Amino acid sequence: MKIAVLLTCFNRRLKTISCLKSLYDAKIPAGYEFDVYLVDDGSTDGTKQAVTSEFPNVKVITGSGDLYWNRGMVLAWERAIAHDDYDFYLWLNDDVILYNSSLECLIRDHNREPNSIICGSVQSGKDKQITYGGSIPSGPKIVPNGEAQKCIEFNGNVVLVPKYVYQNIGILDSVYIHAIGDFDYAMRAYRKNISSFVASEYVGTCESHDSAPAWCLPETNIFKRVKSLYSPLGNSHPYYFFIYEKRNFGIGTAVKHYVSIHLRLLFPVVWNWRKTSW
Repeated sequence: MKIAVLLTCFNRRLKTISCLKSLYDAKIPAGYEFDVYLVDDGSTDGTKQAVTSEFPNVKVITGSGDLYWNRGMVLAWERAIAHDDYDFYLWLNDDVILYNSSLECLIRDHNREPNSIICGSVQSGKDKQITYGGSIPSGPKIVPNGEAQKCIEFNGNVVLVPKYVYQNIGILDSVYIHAIGDFDYAMRAYRKNISSFVASEYVGTCESHDSAPAWCLPETNIFKRVKSLYSPLGNSHPYYFFIYEKRNFGIGTAVKHYVSIHLRLLFPVVWNWRKTSW
C-alpha cells in the first residue's frame, strides 16, 4: 500500500526539516510505504538545499513563488498523480511534528472507517490543548477520545485521503490560493456523502496561528486593514470566502457575510463592541 505525502513550504527551513524528521521517524505498519512530494515555493533560506541534503528521497518541486498553501498542495498532488498510482494521499503541514504513532493511528482508523477521510488532530506542545483538527460547522474542534469521531469540516494540517475519495471528488481546488481549500474539500466530500472522521488519537503537535487578523483591529489604520483583508494569506479574503460559502451554504449566506466582513473592516470598534456575528 503506497502513500503519497504532500507538503508545501516557504522559508521555514528548520520547521520543514523537523517535520520531515518526525515523518521518517514515525512507525508505519507492515505492507505500507510512502513517497514525499514537497513544493518549495521560492524559499530563500536554503530550505531546498537542506531537504535535498538530509532527505535525498524527497521529491522537491520548485514552485513559482506565488502558490501559497493551497496551490502548492495542488501542485504536489498533481505531481504525485503523474508519478504513481497511490492508495492514499497524506496532507501534511510543514510546521507539524508528528508523533511516533501517527501513521499507525491514521491507517488503523482508516481500516475501521474505509472510504472515509481521516483528519488528524494536533495539539499545542506548550499546553497540550487542541489547535487544529475536525469539527462540525460553527462547532468547536472535536477532541480525540480513543474512537474515530465523525466531523464535517477539517483543517488541512494532517489529513489522510484514500484513493476512493480522490477518485470521487478529485484534488484540492486551485481556485483558492492559500486558505479555505481544506474546508472546501471537506464540504465537497460531505455533499458526495463521503464521511470524514477525526482520528482516534492526537497525531502530533502544531502551534496555533489563530489570532485576530489586522483587518478587524481598531488600532490598525484603514489602509493596513484593507491590505490585510485582501492578503492572499488571509482566511477571510472576501472573494474566495464568497465562492466557498456560495458553493456550500447558498447565495444568501455568501452575500450576508460578504457585507458583514466589509462592515467589520470599516467599523471595527462598533463590531467588536457588539460582540456578535452576522
